[in-house]
Amino acid sequence: MTAVAAPDRTGARGVAPTEGLRKPRRYGRILLYLALVAGALPTLLPFVWLVRSALMQDAQMFVSPPEWIPAPFQWSNFSEALTTQPFGRYFVNTLVIAVISVLGTVLTCAVAAFSFSRLRWRGRNVVFALLLSGVMLPYAVTLIPTFVMWQELGALDTIAPLTVPSWFAGAGGGVFNIFLLRQFFLTIPFELDEAAYIDGASPWRVFWTIVMPLSKPAIIVVTIFTFIGTWNDFLGPLLYLQSEENYTLSLGLASFQSMYLTQWGYLMAASAAVIAPIIALFFVLQRYFIEGVTLTGIKN
Repeated sequence: MTAVAAPDRTGARGVAPTEGLRKPRRYGRILLYLALVAGALPTLLPFVWLVRSALMQDAQMFVSPPEWIPAPFQWSNFSEALTTQPFGRYFVNTLVIAVISVLGTVLTCAVAAFSFSRLRWRGRNVVFALLLSGVMLPYAVTLIPTFVMWQELGALDTIAPLTVPSWFAGAGGGVFNIFLLRQFFLTIPFELDEAAYIDGASPWRVFWTIVMPLSKPAIIVVTIFTFIGTWNDFLGPLLYLQSEENYTLSLGLASFQSMYLTQWGYLMAASAAVIAPIIALFFVLQRYFIEGVTLTGIKN
């Protein structure tokens, strides 16, 4: 019998076909990364400008053409800027408000989202539609009535107007958080709830032991959004806080700017110090943040 030679699967030059396909994919990935870097550079430029200005003398800051490397590095800008005003006190005030707001927002919005997504009750969709319509209501419409309410309650110059609304789902930006969590809760298989109910679990137990542990990415997204919004809030503290000892970082930075308008190095250093915790928080939680945004709204 004559042996039949097996066909050559490696190609004319002995190179596997898969290796030939890898090179175009590799080049495409490199081009994609280059495009992403090129798109990220314009967004990073203001932050780079802020940091380089915080380490420069005022005379070097406005040189034309601009210089990007400080010579010499003015590290004293940070120490001088953070000691001219009680930024430590401002930091503690802002952190307390942010932590209380995050806890209240995550807990109440998660409970509301669980009710809209996992429980069945009459009028659920109608109530949810009415809740979403609150997003279209401008903040300025409720500004004066809300201020009058807190004034009548004697809560001005306290953190109550800045923290209590977060413990009522739907207040402020809570509507968006409810919608975000609801969409994520819908991706969790309902068979898990049914199995728990068969074993005698209550809805509250299902919420704490099944839904919440499986919704970590979405909860972290809500945490980041709430923390950043509270940390950067300027209008709320400006309306309700009067004593300088109760100021937040945003108010302290604004007063610092009015006091040291010509000290650009100090102002830039203080601004960089204020936004540093937010950047650190995002880098620590960015994996969960991207995962939560990606998975929200995806059905099984």
